[in-house]
Amino acid sequence: MEYRTLGRTGLRVSEIGLGGEWFNGLSAQESTAIVDAAQEKGINYIDIFMPQAPTRSNLGVALEGRRDKFIIQGHLCTVFEDGQYTRTRDIEKTRRSFEDLLERLHTDYIDVGMIHYVDSDEDFRTVFEGPVLVYAKELKENGVIRHIGMSSHNPHIALKAVESGIIDVLMFSINPAYDMEAAETDIYDLMEFKGMEKSGLVVDEARQKLYSACEAVGVAITVMKPLGAGTLLKAESSPFGVAMTVPQCIQYCLDRNGVKVVIVGCHTVEEVLEAAKYYDIPPAERSYSHIFSAGNAIYMTGRCMYCNHCQPCPAHIDIAAVTKFLDLAAQQDSVPETVAQHYWALSATADDCLMCGRCEPNCPFGVKIRDNMARARAMFAHTRNT
Repeated sequence: MEYRTLGRTGLRVSEIGLGGEWFNGLSAQESTAIVDAAQEKGINYIDIFMPQAPTRSNLGVALEGRRDKFIIQGHLCTVFEDGQYTRTRDIEKTRRSFEDLLERLHTDYIDVGMIHYVDSDEDFRTVFEGPVLVYAKELKENGVIRHIGMSSHNPHIALKAVESGIIDVLMFSINPAYDMEAAETDIYDLMEFKGMEKSGLVVDEARQKLYSACEAVGVAITVMKPLGAGTLLKAESSPFGVAMTVPQCIQYCLDRNGVKVVIVGCHTVEEVLEAAKYYDIPPAERSYSHIFSAGNAIYMTGRCMYCNHCQPCPAHIDIAAVTKFLDLAAQQDSVPETVAQHYWALSATADDCLMCGRCEPNCPFGVKIRDNMARARAMFAHTRNT
């Protein structure tokens, strides 16, 4: 494992980190095994945004006796409400959820307190001119969080946060497909996923400016979505039409200015080991130049990243899970039996969708969620008894 300095925080962090979202649904024993493997491979950075109590408690068990061996990026403004993850700006809910995080992890501090998911000018003002930032600063003054961070998918909003001088760490979505947006596309049209036209293979200028600004002022970037939720790993699902490997995706991110940690979601010990193979292969095998051979700009708009930012759902559907099983089934000639079994084991399926559309404005990637729910209904309609 190689290490980088996390910008002006001065912390020494592993180039590869663990994405905590994938701990959801695991037992304490399974969580501990993943943390064991991570520690053995030298991984010392863990992102924890999940508000689910069992997930937090199981990670607390996994970190018992070795809290000081890991640097934790813990999120403010994520709550578990009415049985599901919700992003909030309500300060009392934010306080309760963050205090719950500390209690369940059995720790009295978080290394990076990450203000969760700020993607619009309106939300930026709400956060940076309101009680959320006051609370974050209060936590920092009291040593409960050591550094303030923010997560975003919007390069313009992220740059505003960087230029504010307030944040030390930016969690940002980076992979080759995200970066290959047409440079001339107006950012507001881009984030609304309209009026986009293909040009050459040019990294979006707003992203280039953001990455360079982070490097210049010492704001460290921790990368989310480096694998495009797995879509980049298979030719049939990759927008490039060719598959990338995990090491190639990691290399691409590490090559960006400002990037210090690439956070890879690992649901099993084997996936931790797969990420760590990055250091076992020669540089030539980490090259990602082959994905640019088509000569066209590539877009990841409209693709579900399984992040569940679309929540809350009035019908209590785990939208990410439904879409994940839909995508898995769509890659086969017929629905695999195991996929169907997992799908029907969900507490709510696409059959329960109200088609109300509340989810779609929340999605940072412009996914047509109601269309996906309709496709899932049709896809799994005849598999209930498999």
